Amino acid sequence: MSSTSQPLAQTKSAVLHRDLHRQTLEIVEAQGSYFTLSNGRRILDASGGAAVSCIGHGNLQVQKAIADQVVQVDYTVSLFFTNKPAEQLCRMMIDSTAGSMARVFIANSGSEATDAAAKLARQYFLELDPPQPQRIRFIARNGSYHGNTLGALSISGHKARRAIYEPMLLPNISHVSACNAYRGLAPDETDESYVERLADELDNEFQRVGPDTVCAFVAEPIVGAALGCVPASLGYLKAMRKICDKYGALLMLDEVMCGMGRTGTTHAWQQEDVVPDIQTVGKTLGGGYLPIAGVLASNKVIDVLDKGTGQFVHGQTYQAHPTVCAAALEVQRIIAADDLLANVKLMGEYLERALRNKLGDHPHVGNIRGRGLFWGLEFVYDRQAKEPFPVTLGLALAIHDEALAHEPGIMIYPGTGSADGLQGDHVILAPAYNVTKVEIDMIVQALGNAIDSALTRLVTAGKTAT
Repeated sequence: MSSTSQPLAQTKSAVLHRDLHRQTLEIVEAQGSYFTLSNGRRILDASGGAAVSCIGHGNLQVQKAIADQVVQVDYTVSLFFTNKPAEQLCRMMIDSTAGSMARVFIANSGSEATDAAAKLARQYFLELDPPQPQRIRFIARNGSYHGNTLGALSISGHKARRAIYEPMLLPNISHVSACNAYRGLAPDETDESYVERLADELDNEFQRVGPDTVCAFVAEPIVGAALGCVPASLGYLKAMRKICDKYGALLMLDEVMCGMGRTGTTHAWQQEDVVPDIQTVGKTLGGGYLPIAGVLASNKVIDVLDKGTGQFVHGQTYQAHPTVCAAALEVQRIIAADDLLANVKLMGEYLERALRNKLGDHPHVGNIRGRGLFWGLEFVYDRQAKEPFPVTLGLALAIHDEALAHEPGIMIYPGTGSADGLQGDHVILAPAYNVTKVEIDMIVQALGNAIDSALTRLVTAGKTAT
């Protein structure tokens, strides 16, 4: 047998995986809510990968849309040409905002979308009449994650992901506290006073750096990977909008992980009726069928560019790729035709109840939070003190491994840093929008078993804190 025909398990990988010392499992088939590993095991995808697969895997309609588009027009250079799928997709996205947004830039990933959004914010102030070239700063939040390019990572506030790149990151970014009621709400505070305190903190940060130097405040309405599905407190987005308006800065909302239906409405900001000036979307835009993300620009921003140069000084080789847009367009059509957002709301409520009934009193489940089909669980060593497990323990990853290893196997999304940016384990559940009650019951039961198995294994290994 030649080296090229050997099973992957018997050959040395040429892929630069994220962890060179960890065995990476091979998926050989994906259908519906399940994928099949090379060893024959079927795994229920309870997290949509990284909250990506919103209509499940292997959808024949999306496959046909991709195939048909490749035959018709496979690629166009966006500097000179447009294409029908891109035009239709962007129109659908703008219509989903009821006219609040005006134009869409189609990128290839959430990280690239963040970079494009930051550039757009800067250009907006250069084209104002009169221009404000001194605006070069951005304010974001601790415990945030906006992408892995150096620009997007600079805006991000996740300590562990920034750590080794700190000397290379942009100096014109500052961070304020996250809106995380579980960790940030004081014992004597109401939600209203908590939001007021965070608004004062943002106001003070504008004053500290110079209010006329800030392009935008950047926030995730529901923080995904970095904190594990932490929703903003009621009134928070409105308070942040007010501070931005006070100082003439833009409000930029990152919905790459929580947007395009994941929380029960097409856009998460629609649940608090706070329209951003610039918005990023990603993952569930294309449902994982092909790489795609987007930047939505408001009428306010586009009007300034239209009266100015009429250009966006930014571009990418594969922006608005026709085949990619055709795939995303079909995904969004399926969500609308099958009324899947109604199922997101219904099954989201069912998932919340199931999680709280099963794990609400678990001694090491500190917090269960989320919205729609986007739920996170944060783990603590001591519930009363909210003390996290040592980061060296690797609890979230251990729970993930146990969830995969046992029957029925499920895929969940593990994360760390939810307590202080370094410590704090959490896992995310983000099943497909067409998930069923039977599948949710299976997910919750399997997750509970995985949590207990991981804790037992780590205790037996003598690794837990005493």
